[in-house]
Amino acid sequence: MNLHVINRELCVGDIKITGVTTSSLLLVGDADTIQLASSFDTPPESLIIGPFPLPLENENVET
Repeated sequence: MNLHVINRELCVGDIKITGVTTSSLLLVGDADTIQLASSFDTPPESLIIGPFPLPLENENVET
């Protein structure tokens, strides 16, 4: 991947982070090199990747 960047003035007031993922990066400013890596120690059968299934309308209905 080739990425061409033209640096200009940057002014950041506030940053609000409400959540992060397994491997995340928040960068404000310049970087020459970025390397990200992630590994799981969870068995594949217990890994759940959304969206989570919703119950059917008639399931779990109290009468």
